Amino acid sequence: MTHAPIAPGTPTTPRITQMRLSDGRELLYFDDPGTAPRTPLADARGLPGRADHGQLRFDELSGDWVAVAAHRQSRTHLPPADQCPLCPSTPGNASEIPDPDYDVVVFENRFPSLGPDLTELPPTLPWGHTVPAVGRCEVVSFTPEHTGSFGELPYERARTVVDAWAHRTAALSALPGVRQVFPFENRGADIGVTLHHPHGQIYAYPYVAPRAAQLGAAARRFYDDAEGTATLLGSLLDRERDSGERVVLDGDHFTAFVPFAARWPLEVHLVPHRHVADFTELSGEEKDELTHTYLTLLGAVDAMYPTPTPYVAAWHQAPLDAVLRPASRFHLQLTSPRRAADKLKFLAGSEAAMGAFINDTTPEQVAERLREVLAAGKASA
Repeated sequence: MTHAPIAPGTPTTPRITQMRLSDGRELLYFDDPGTAPRTPLADARGLPGRADHGQLRFDELSGDWVAVAAHRQSRTHLPPADQCPLCPSTPGNASEIPDPDYDVVVFENRFPSLGPDLTELPPTLPWGHTVPAVGRCEVVSFTPEHTGSFGELPYERARTVVDAWAHRTAALSALPGVRQVFPFENRGADIGVTLHHPHGQIYAYPYVAPRAAQLGAAARRFYDDAEGTATLLGSLLDRERDSGERVVLDGDHFTAFVPFAARWPLEVHLVPHRHVADFTELSGEEKDELTHTYLTLLGAVDAMYPTPTPYVAAWHQAPLDAVLRPASRFHLQLTSPRRAADKLKFLAGSEAAMGAFINDTTPEQVAERLREVLAAGKASA
């Protein structure tokens, strides 16, 4: 996939401006390449100090860490547009973003599940003991516009978000005690979003999250069996591309496909052809194609039904773990509980209690439907 050439001398990376909100939280403006320098306005709200941190408890039954964040009960929940905390500040709404306009903004969550303290976790905790919920949670606002979605962003703005994800992955990975950096987006009321404004989040976990640990262990077993010459996701990608039955988009650097053993009614994986650990290892050309492919994929997902499709966009990055990282390949898992125009899949007994998924659609039918939507879009363009 190609894009218009950039004129010589034009900046190709976002302009980054850092500031502190009135309670000490970090905020960064990521302005589109070529924009003028920004002198950020001060946060005039005079916020009180940071809220008390939550707790981490160790579940001996599963070996998983559980965050207890009761302070999040008071977080903002679906406010009206004129009180949105992610819109630029106005005289009537002093929001989380002090300036009257911006391109992309990243800031520390005011109601974090993890953090703001940073330190190494012990391997386990005895029953009845807790530790502070260390780590970091950030909010990524994709646009100053209150309505719309990531899939409706212009290419240049979406590309700035990709650079912001890479920047924050590098910065958060360097923080003390961080073991995994996870950018994600919850989209739609049916997913449980608390703000309508188009945005995502980044969690910097002080442990490898359970699902990542499960995937990482499987990847490491394959990697060891191949004596370090192949990866599990790379092998699955090759098989999906050779088959073609579930491939939705196939580019020079990335392929999107519905996995053979998809768990969700709508599930698409977007995988790089080259083995990379996270956003930071992508080349400029790979970021360009990733942006274009992701926007195209989101457009197809929304075009499947008359109304926008709820989804979770989960960017799987290799854990910061010496054993798991070499075998783990960066990729997107885009999932939706929507199984029909007017039906959602709810995780009940088998899925919620046992983790044993039962899919209500076939991956092959979903892939074919997405290809039809993409073809129809090209025909009408």
